[in-house]
Amino acid sequence: MEPIYRKEYEIGPDAVDRFGRLKPSRLLLMAQQISGEHSSAMGLTYEALAAQGLFWAVVRNRLQVTRLPRQGERVYMETWPLPTTRTAYPRSTVAYDAQGNELFRTLSLWVLMNFESRAMVLPGKSGVTVDGTLRGLELASPRSLALKPMGSRMERPVRFTDLDRNGHMNNARYLDWIDDLLPSDFHSGHPIGDVTLCYLNEAREGQNLHVTWEQDSEGALLVDIHRPNGDDYDRVFAAKISYGNVVL
Repeated sequence: MEPIYRKEYEIGPDAVDRFGRLKPSRLLLMAQQISGEHSSAMGLTYEALAAQGLFWAVVRNRLQVTRLPRQGERVYMETWPLPTTRTAYPRSTVAYDAQGNELFRTLSLWVLMNFESRAMVLPGKSGVTVDGTLRGLELASPRSLALKPMGSRMERPVRFTDLDRNGHMNNARYLDWIDDLLPSDFHSGHPIGDVTLCYLNEAREGQNLHVTWEQDSEGALLVDIHRPNGDDYDRVFAAKISYGNVVL
């Protein structure tokens, strides 16, 4: 099997925001889609893993955006797995425009989960082997994000359209929730730049999540999402998003 998997996309009208730029959530979905297709090509299809009581999940994402492509552009993506670690299956994805200029790159940490227990299964015990490669193009592995008090807060329930095939909130949907925290006036001049996403627990349909956020002194947006659980702070998700400026 070719260690690098390539695919071409065209950015359709349903994939862009009100300014004609690719939505960050759709960018992440594109990276997930090409990763899933490569995994299937390696024989690790959804059905094959489900037969073993397993499914893929992402626990961390690092995203670095040079430029968000616009509606009608063609995007050329390539993805490859990195060497497996003790706990995860890292994967890198890079996207280019028609002129060969880099648009964005991601580094995601994939893990295998047990369908019944919803517990992580370590690579050494899963029986799933993925041969990885290093090309020197990979981002550094995303780090954890420490819990800290936030200045703003809202509640938002997990609805049917937030869910993916695994029955929990899809990790790309968190980026839609984050986009909604800031108004159009901000987004118009500040496209997304460098992003760290940490998925700490799965969110299920009907759960009412507490979303807290604030911008730090450098303008980065810090987000923390948790479930109310008595006196415990049951974290579900954390993010740090830096924004750039529109180049005219």
